[in-house]
Amino acid sequence: MTDKTTKMINQLRALVLLTQTEEQIARTRISQARTDAVRRELTQNADNAAARSIEITERLRALGGVPDVVTPVVGRLSAGLKATFEQTTSVEEALLQDLQLEHQLLDRATYLRVLAETASDVPTQRLAEKLVDAHSATVEWLTVVLAEEALGGPAALVATPLQKVAGGVARAVNAPVRFWANTVNHAVDSVQHAGEETTERIGSVADRAAALSGAVRETLTVGRAASLRRAERIAQREGNQEAANVARETREELGDLNADELPIKAYDSMSANDAVKAIKQLKTPHDINVITRYEETHKNRSNVVSAAQTQLAALAKDAVGVES
Repeated sequence: MTDKTTKMINQLRALVLLTQTEEQIARTRISQARTDAVRRELTQNADNAAARSIEITERLRALGGVPDVVTPVVGRLSAGLKATFEQTTSVEEALLQDLQLEHQLLDRATYLRVLAETASDVPTQRLAEKLVDAHSATVEWLTVVLAEEALGGPAALVATPLQKVAGGVARAVNAPVRFWANTVNHAVDSVQHAGEETTERIGSVADRAAALSGAVRETLTVGRAASLRRAERIAQREGNQEAANVARETREELGDLNADELPIKAYDSMSANDAVKAIKQLKTPHDINVITRYEETHKNRSNVVSAAQTQLAALAKDAVGVES
């Protein structure tokens, strides 16, 4: 066995392990998909990863390597541990870890391709090229999803309840302890006592609501929507524009807006097809996010939410220089 063959076998073994991990991570992400389209895409990605694992294993055997029976177990275990521990981090950190895995897969596949080309091993070279294409596409997709999150959403993937709490904790690091302890406690309580998506959003925006001052903050205890509107009015009357903005932003995140406050006129009376057409004309992440939150809270038409996510993805691709 030549030195290059040995190196190719080593890379193929590593690729099997990493691809098994990739498959399991894709399957855990399915439950975080915002839309049916993203859910189908993640399912297909997981199935494709499983197929790649088989191809890599077959090529490994063809080169005289022995695929160990432990590797698939280790791959699944790695993914399970990642899924568990990432609950203590924010969703963007979890996605950055996904991106790191994909870059490693891409780099190893690229290295394998060069090894195979140098060794004149056409079958291995073709497999490596296939892997490079697949992981390049996934790197691009994850980069766009992270850009969507950076632009303010709605991202293709949503945070789990615990990740929303973790995100609040991360933002709390540089703030006064007592102020943020109350915020985090509120977020944890929201996640523990209610699984409703709307309630989960309360946890994710609790830090904004907590920024309201004394009398304004007290109004939040009486009825969410009415309290936030009252808080906004009081803050404006007192000349506290920052507090008024926080109340407004919180209402936007919770979908608690009146129809006349939406960035699309007469949105409430639009059919799904007309709503989709109107959403395609939105040019800012903020407006897209406002419409998405409102739609998810009131009508929750899957094709409309998908259109909003697609429109944001187009903006995200522009932001990171990815061609649509």
